[in-house]
Parts: sequence; structure tokens; C-alpha cells
Amino acid sequence: MKSKEPIPLGILANNDHLIRDVVDYVRFRQNSDGGYTFCQGAESNAQDTYYGLAILKLLGETFPRIEKTVEWLSELTLSSIYHYYYVVKALLLCGERLNNNFEKFVASVVHSRKYFGSTNFFVEVPSEFELTLMVLELANLFALKLEKNEVVNWLVEFQNEDGGFGAHGHSNINSTFYAVAALELLEFDVKNLHGTVAFLRECEKPYGGFTVVPRSLSPYMEYTYFGVITLDRLDESCRFPSRTIDFTLSCRKGNGGFSRSDTGISTFENTFQAVSIMQRLAST
Repeated sequence: MKSKEPIPLGILANNDHLIRDVVDYVRFRQNSDGGYTFCQGAESNAQDTYYGLAILKLLGETFPRIEKTVEWLSELTLSSIYHYYYVVKALLLCGERLNNNFEKFVASVVHSRKYFGSTNFFVEVPSEFELTLMVLELANLFALKLEKNEVVNWLVEFQNEDGGFGAHGHSNINSTFYAVAALELLEFDVKNLHGTVAFLRECEKPYGGFTVVPRSLSPYMEYTYFGVITLDRLDESCRFPSRTIDFTLSCRKGNGGFSRSDTGISTFENTFQAVSIMQRLAST
């Protein structure tokens, strides 16, 4: 079994130039209101603000103008669980205490039971289980009581014969990541999931990276992140760490950020995924 000790900076610790480029990429995209956006000149948003802070945290950097960031986050109008999720996580990274309104909202979502039981989701959402995981994470933060067995039973219904997870009998690495993460939060022993490691191995490519399904040839950053992190949760390791790091570095852009492939634009989410991948693989 792999050690669960804190993950060192690994390859990043020996590459000051790479770290500085990533830090500058994030810092230069902080707006005057204290929030962040991956696209310079665009308005601040909660998701990018969380990922911007999370990247700096991973690299051991301080947060610039943190008071302005907290002020901006605290004044946001929150209209969905997605807004609440990223604002809560960002405020916690800033070391802020959460007011009772956050807990009340999360409790209302938990009591509504609308965070599971449906596989209808928008195309922009990476998985039918993303909302479930978000609510479970927030409920865990506030120590809210859940019907754990009911949610576990619902999730395991979507494990397919190939060991992966996905609705309508079609597994993919996105849904497998979210399902395994959710089950782990529900205190289900994910290491006993039959066939899940085998499914992930089928998505893992000897030339580096992971694909969304076994039959696909093109790895992308988010699929690689999902594969590496899910294997870690299952006490397994990537079989081709150096080539996967090479793939990750091939997605690096001139502005210091990372995109989902060697083409395309850099985003905070992909950059967070890239830094996380390199930290984990350098420690295996």
C-alpha cells in the first residue's frame, strides 16, 4: 500500500522557474476586486478564485491582497450549490470562519435529497455525480447528518461490468472519479470496489496520461487528473509516471499555465490539475 504522508513538491521543488511561471500566471489574473479569472480582463468568478487560491496553496505561496479576496467572496450573490461550493472552499483556504447562512443552505439541500437520485445533467458538467460529491463535501465540512447507506446504494448501482462507473451502462473516467470520491466520503471501503482498478488501467496509456474511456487514444489533462487521483484513493499508483509527467508538461503554455492538451488555452482548473498530478507522481 502507498503511504498517505503529505505529498511533497517533488519535480516542482527542483524547478524554480516552472513554479515562478505558474505563480505569476495566477497572480497576474487577480482582478482589482480581489477575485480571480483565468482570462485576463474578464470578470472575477468563484470557481477561478477557488482554483487560483488552491494552486498557490499547493505551491506553498501566500495569497496576494487576501483581504480584498475575502471581501469579494463575502459579497457575492450565491444562487446555486456550485456558487456555494466554490465560495466555501475559497473562504476556507483564506482561513475564514463560515457564517451560519452557509450551513443552513447546505442543510436545506441535504434535506431536499435532490443531490442524488437523478442522472440528468448539463453537457457542461463533467459527471452525473459531480453535484452529489459537492454536497457530500459541504455536508462533511458542517458535520451534517446524511442517509449514507441510501446514497451508497444509489452510487454503486452505477458501477458497470467493466468496473468503472457511469449511467446507462457506459463507464467513463469522469464518473468513476466522482463516484469513488463520493463513496470514500461516505466511509465506504473503496479499495473493495471490484474491477475499478482494472478499468482505470485500461484508460491509462503507456505513452503517458489517461483517456476518458479505454478505447480512446487521446489523453487530456482532466482525464489524467481523474485517473491519477482515483488510483491514489484505491492505494494504487500510475504505471507510467515519467511519461505521464512528460504529457502534463507538454500541456504547459507560454503564460505559465496549463491547458487540457498540447493545444488550447490555459485555465486555472487545468493548471491546478497539472500541479496536483506532478506532485503525486513525483512522490511515487
